[in-house]
Amino acid sequence: MAAMAESSENAESRVRGLACWRGLASVVPLKGGVSNASFTVTDATGKYVARVGEDYPFHQVSREREAVASRAAFEAGLSPEVVHVEPGIMVVRHLEARTYREADVRENSMGCVEIVRRCHRDLGQRIAGQGAIFWVFQILRDYGFTLKAGKHRHVPDLPRWMAIVNRLEAAQVPLPIVFGHHDLLPSNFMDDGKRLWLIDWEYGAFGTAMFDLANIASNNSFDEAGEVLLLEAYFGKKPPEATIRAFYAMKAASALREALWGMVSELHLKAPGVDYIAYAAEYLGRFDRVHADYLSKFGTS
Repeated sequence: MAAMAESSENAESRVRGLACWRGLASVVPLKGGVSNASFTVTDATGKYVARVGEDYPFHQVSREREAVASRAAFEAGLSPEVVHVEPGIMVVRHLEARTYREADVRENSMGCVEIVRRCHRDLGQRIAGQGAIFWVFQILRDYGFTLKAGKHRHVPDLPRWMAIVNRLEAAQVPLPIVFGHHDLLPSNFMDDGKRLWLIDWEYGAFGTAMFDLANIASNNSFDEAGEVLLLEAYFGKKPPEATIRAFYAMKAASALREALWGMVSELHLKAPGVDYIAYAAEYLGRFDRVHADYLSKFGTS
């Protein structure tokens, strides 16, 4: 049974009814979300963004954990202040900033690497309560179970994909555990003209740096030269061959995760105007290209 994303009208009504407002002036829907409804809200005290979204167990999303990560990101100076949280709704201060596109991430890759490095360095010590883990290979297997249970049309492809997942996981190398963002789409970077911000912490959890690095490259269409700069900037030098191989393996896993995210959303989310089939198809195409590149570089998956 698919979970209907809350209608814009119902979500707006919930936002208008929040007790945190002082002299509510306007509530304006924001476009672009694929699983949540967001609004720009102005009251007598300033301008805010309110996001309405429930827990999504099929995506391992907990709004309580997201709020913890969002508060930690504010304390670390990475994200805007969280001013109100209640079940299914979070309100943060509005940023007068430009949302990045893929080309912007590539053009300011060093700035993006630096804010991700700060996330890895500073957030873990600020996380209260039970820590969540993000290990993309476990998530991919869980998505496989979900797609099989839902009798998705791609079930016949699952054995091949899961065999690739096993081999990509085996290519990973030991790295320190850090707190990562794990959803580095271009729209989650914002530039106010003076500095970068990193927003939306639905998938914030403990893991290794490798997924975030590969996620930036995979989601923002980096070329090989850009990937070399990305890795050298993060590690401070050219990493060893095994780490480079792990990066390209993780890049393939990142693209497959995005594709399977779309397929699982097709089964379990019904957001008006969102084409999850097209989203999954786009990232499945990216996965095929990235995986083929990995095989050409290293000869085996």
